[in-house]
Amino acid sequence: MKRRTLDILFSIGGLGIAALLLVVGIVLTANANFAKNYVHDQLSQQNIVFTPAGQLSDEERQAPCLVRYAGQRMTTGKQAECYANSYIGLHLKSIGGGQTYADLGKPQSALKAQVAQAEQAKAANLADLQKQLADVTAQRETVFKGETLRGLLLTSYGFSEFGVKAQQGALAMYLGAALMLLLSLAGLLHAFRTPATATFAAPEPARTSTGDPLTV
Repeated sequence: MKRRTLDILFSIGGLGIAALLLVVGIVLTANANFAKNYVHDQLSQQNIVFTPAGQLSDEERQAPCLVRYAGQRMTTGKQAECYANSYIGLHLKSIGGGQTYADLGKPQSALKAQVAQAEQAKAANLADLQKQLADVTAQRETVFKGETLRGLLLTSYGFSEFGVKAQQGALAMYLGAALMLLLSLAGLLHAFRTPATATFAAPEPARTSTGDPLTV
């Protein structure tokens, strides 16, 4: 085969790969922009604003991101992660001794049973049991709301991270496409500089010390 023909074939193949990488990069960029814009729009509609720096408690000041985003309106996935973990997560620990919604279900059920028994027996401690039940119920409802909001915010953060990864993948595709384009152009340049009669020479077979071809 002629060397020029081989160079042209490899260059055309390289251009095809460069075009494919470019298309993949464009698709990834579109997905990254969609994720970014979607998270921004959804979070903006919630009108969540971080506590101003001057109003942060001592515990809240221990979270660097709460200080960094103080007073800002939540619009990004990173801000959603910070608010979910460092703000909501922090305050949930102070409700019901840090118990989760599921954990608080056990004492709530137990108190319901005790209240029912006290009502039947007309026990003297009925009012006290009813107050305990009301307190636990309120705590559980608050924890449920907090955990739900925290989960939604972390979902937004996770979705935004997919967008970040897509953007990184797009950058890799663009770099790969640029590299393949340069190599293909170099191959075409080499092809037109190579004499039309030049052929691709096969390597000489290995020979023994006597000059005979080496066979295996």
